[in-house]
Amino acid sequence: MSPPSRTAVGLLTRTEHRMKPDASRTLCRLFVPGQETLIQGESRATPVIDRILALDEPDVEQALARTTALFSDRYHDFGRTLEQHFLLVAHRVRRVTQVSRARRQLIGAYFSQEYALEAAALFNPSLVIHPDQAGCRPGEVRFVMSLRAVGEGHLSSIEFRTGTIGHGSVVRFDPPGRFLGTGRPRSVRYDRRLFGRKLSDYGQDDENARLLWSILPPHFTGTELEAALAELSRQQVTRADSTALVDRVRWMAASNYAVEFGADDALSERVLWPTAPAESHGMEDARFVRFTDGTGGAGAAARYYATYTAFDGSQVAPQLLETSDFRTFTVSQLSGPAASNKGMALFPRRIGDRYAALSRWDRETNAIAYSNDGHDWPAARTFQSPARPWELIQLGNCGSPIETPAGWLVFTHGVGPMRDYAIGAVLLDLDEPEHLLAALPEPLLVAEESEREGYVPNVVYSCGAMQHGDTIVLPYGCSDSSVRIALVDLNLLLGRLLNC
Repeated sequence: MSPPSRTAVGLLTRTEHRMKPDASRTLCRLFVPGQETLIQGESRATPVIDRILALDEPDVEQALARTTALFSDRYHDFGRTLEQHFLLVAHRVRRVTQVSRARRQLIGAYFSQEYALEAAALFNPSLVIHPDQAGCRPGEVRFVMSLRAVGEGHLSSIEFRTGTIGHGSVVRFDPPGRFLGTGRPRSVRYDRRLFGRKLSDYGQDDENARLLWSILPPHFTGTELEAALAELSRQQVTRADSTALVDRVRWMAASNYAVEFGADDALSERVLWPTAPAESHGMEDARFVRFTDGTGGAGAAARYYATYTAFDGSQVAPQLLETSDFRTFTVSQLSGPAASNKGMALFPRRIGDRYAALSRWDRETNAIAYSNDGHDWPAARTFQSPARPWELIQLGNCGSPIETPAGWLVFTHGVGPMRDYAIGAVLLDLDEPEHLLAALPEPLLVAEESEREGYVPNVVYSCGAMQHGDTIVLPYGCSDSSVRIALVDLNLLLGRLLNC
């Protein structure tokens, strides 16, 4: 057990819950021989397809029957998935011949793989009230928990669990669904201002870009974008170096998208999978917040936002998720210097007439940033710098602030010797949150002995807590290998902060 003198004693209790990675939670993903996950190589699709086409029909049916018997009970409509994967590689079929349904599905099976999305790690949860509270008993609230899952190739995705918090802050989790899916893409309209600001961030706000914006309307479709890019290409003779701009704009368009899940898909079966180029190597540490502007209670209409870290293999950038029902999610990039690193977390309402966010734009301090539209974030203002032994390497937040009568309660994380993480707490002014009112002089939570070993040792980390009455339910990851729950006495914590 960690020495009691290191922590603020008596403010929290751990529950018995411990959620660990489950290797049986798998996705059926496209697999292209020669282009395995995160490995660069030449596709071997054509020779593989030729070998399948050379099989006798009885051999095809036997191989498909064996595959179906092994895997069909693990996925919704397994045959349809195989057909979809066949269609993705059908252009490689060189022979002009009729391909039977069984052979199509067998080709699809050879170009499929199971991906255990949380086999390597499961951690960094955030907690928000569920948009559907129907059927809850008095004093009970339904929640949604987001989780960062890591599988083969250190590839991170976002998944969910649901449950209830009842009388006495008793936490109960629903059994997770068995059939995981990544939803279906939906078209979106792009924002010309966001694209322009983002190009400025990339240093590509030149004459060619200004021509592009003069052609496009304030909000435009993918078809309109391609028409504008075609016009730019037609002027290539007098407009040098437009190729890099075209590539960048298409990259940006692919990084702003929407995904929709079926109404019958359980929330715990929905997986936000990295598909855009900005997140090709992972979607990390989603910090969800229920956003209402403070005009209503649990039943009021609300949007849910989440900032997460997109990683493309060389650079990281915060991006924005938006949903009202956890069925349709819209993803967009963020611009501005305050949105240039990990660890952004939105406030649950506007302050004045502006959006506000916690930022760690400089990689080591806690800061406040404001935005007029929630997408462009000018320079942030630091309110807390590393000062105590347990936080001297860096500070950051553990999710969106919680509004209390005493101020904005923010859970923080600090990194000390031996890259040992701890969770702390600070209080910010309600009207001017860049003003720090109080900070716990010692950590609120450090890893106990049973939590110290894992994928990344000695880490306790949260992406967002939730208030239930006088209790803060604080989910946290342990050494990137499991998830636990701590219950924080809100009144005692505020009393300790106000007396610091």
